[in-house]
Amino acid sequence: MQSALHSIIGPKKVTPDNLSGRVAVVLGGALGIGYEIARAFALAGARVIMVNRKQEQGDAAIEAIKKESESDANIEWVGCDMGTLKQVKEVFTKMREREERLDLLILSAGINANQYRETNDKIDSHFQINWLGQFYAVNLLYPLIRKTSKLPNTPAPRIVWESSELHRMSPSDIKFESKAEINNPNVGSAELYARTKLAIILGVDFGFVQKVIKPNHDNVYALSVHPGAVNTTMQQQWKEAYPGLLGKLLTKTMIAISRDPEQGAYSALYASVSPEVEEKGWNGRYFTDPGQLGQRSKQASDPVLGENLWKLSGRMIREVVGEDAMVDWNSS
Repeated sequence: MQSALHSIIGPKKVTPDNLSGRVAVVLGGALGIGYEIARAFALAGARVIMVNRKQEQGDAAIEAIKKESESDANIEWVGCDMGTLKQVKEVFTKMREREERLDLLILSAGINANQYRETNDKIDSHFQINWLGQFYAVNLLYPLIRKTSKLPNTPAPRIVWESSELHRMSPSDIKFESKAEINNPNVGSAELYARTKLAIILGVDFGFVQKVIKPNHDNVYALSVHPGAVNTTMQQQWKEAYPGLLGKLLTKTMIAISRDPEQGAYSALYASVSPEVEEKGWNGRYFTDPGQLGQRSKQASDPVLGENLWKLSGRMIREVVGEDAMVDWNSS
């Protein structure tokens, strides 16, 4: 159901047309914004692989989409926990080896502001789930994306991340220089979340575009988007982030002003399929609504932070998975 506010005022609707023959992978694809993105792709004729942790959620999502499409949707679910990097390697290596192409990769898995916790890999859960695990998935799938970009009569593949305007709330002293800095339980709940959204904007521009796509002259677009405040189950995490009255008030307030998940998907759908992105050369850019370029914070425009993040991310993955964990970004 749409919120009272956005039933009147909301973002421009985006509905993909014919995606027949294209393959899309949507991380976090069984719930919320990710579900709406997976649904839109499937209804437009793409083959869709949705990835999240719980099979029952994937089964329910597939059932709903197939019912809407009268069983025509070509969609499947793959289980993966972004909080376990060795599992990320196993799942996405298999996916890369079995698939013939990958046109659309959507990074929509994540957790909202919450109290500090560590994953199975002993890394801050916000950082690993919202950024590091999905960064690793892109690394493992990139040779397949590059292969797809070279196919004849094929639109440029796109990699789209869900960031947020809350990237502006990142800690002012962030450097992205060490795991110890990331694993700091004294960082506040909202700042933990904001830090990951900052990482996404930095990683997309100063990482994927400047270090991989441009040097290799790849016909691939990497973009980040702000979905708006969206009424999903993630809004309930404010109660855990700030126990007591404040958390309840934040939850009620965010729900009252939030977009519905379908509206929350429009920015990512625009970044995924709009021809305007290529026409205007908007690689590495950040969007706050369909067709609307966002103004990045000073931190999000800092190439030194981008460089630090890129190096730290690879180092943290190798520390957990092994020295051979990362796929060479130049491989095909």
